[in-house]
Amino acid sequence: MKTSYTIEEINAVLQGELIGHTAENITGPEQLENANNNQITFIGSAKYVKLWADSKACAVVVNDNLKIEADDTRAIIKVKNADLAMAKILELFNPPAPVFDTDIHPTAVIHESAKIGNGCKIGPNCYVGKDVELGNGVILYPNVCIFDETSIGDNTTIWSGTVIRERCIIGSHCIFHTNVSIGADGFGYHPSDDGRGLVKIPQIGNVIIGHFVEIGANSCVDRAKFSSTIIGDGCKIDNLVQIAHNSIMGRACIMAGHSGLAGSVTLGDGVIIGGSASIKDHTKIGSGATVGAGSGVVGDIKPGQTVLGYPAQDARDMLKQWVAVRRMVKK
Repeated sequence: MKTSYTIEEINAVLQGELIGHTAENITGPEQLENANNNQITFIGSAKYVKLWADSKACAVVVNDNLKIEADDTRAIIKVKNADLAMAKILELFNPPAPVFDTDIHPTAVIHESAKIGNGCKIGPNCYVGKDVELGNGVILYPNVCIFDETSIGDNTTIWSGTVIRERCIIGSHCIFHTNVSIGADGFGYHPSDDGRGLVKIPQIGNVIIGHFVEIGANSCVDRAKFSSTIIGDGCKIDNLVQIAHNSIMGRACIMAGHSGLAGSVTLGDGVIIGGSASIKDHTKIGSGATVGAGSGVVGDIKPGQTVLGYPAQDARDMLKQWVAVRRMVKK
């Protein structure tokens, strides 16, 4: 892996407009305030432009609609979107993944009926159950458990501590970070006839996860009571997220940390759920809708709508209410 790049090499990747020059070899990206003279930084908002003057970074990637001055020793690369450009730079400096000394560790327990694809890597103390199918290039880091009759698509990476329960179907090119739980029982109980306890409702369904899905550490996707809990292609789920039984997420949805879906919630395509937001059971959220951080959704949301607050309301209406309350307090 290459450890440093010239500004010209970096711009060859970004295909931006290079202004000025730096002779420094760039050893990595860093925030404006923390960068040293061998690092490149980025500015994606006008409010950060003023920090450039005092930054020690030798180069900056900046949105092309922002005005920023070059000098004799520092370079500027103007691009359409600095955030996306920085993602490309981070990829250049991304350290390699942990090394497997052997493709399948001798302490891994793999049932004789399991089908293991070409190029799979299975770490120490993993468990692969009866009739499991792993596609080509699947990586199981140490202490992963894959239970019976589960299938996992090509080039999916599963980090340590993750448990995938029986009969789940996982797509290709997914990433599950540490301690993810897929297919645990949904939360189903009913008061007993005698009123002295709770009866557990069996959860006999499964979880289906599409392609290119990423799930953050310590998140949970519960199996359905019957049928399937479904996560659509391209969904990105943060750490500490709860997705309850029989929920359905469309394609390319985003859920930020500490948010949660109760049972049988349906999300359209491209829905964004902010951090710590909670969605009531049997709610439908239309494609392209956004739920603000900390909001509590108790009713259906139209496609493209943005809601805020608890209970969540149209963002414009909620902002007006907040302004009115502040005025009342000041009086």
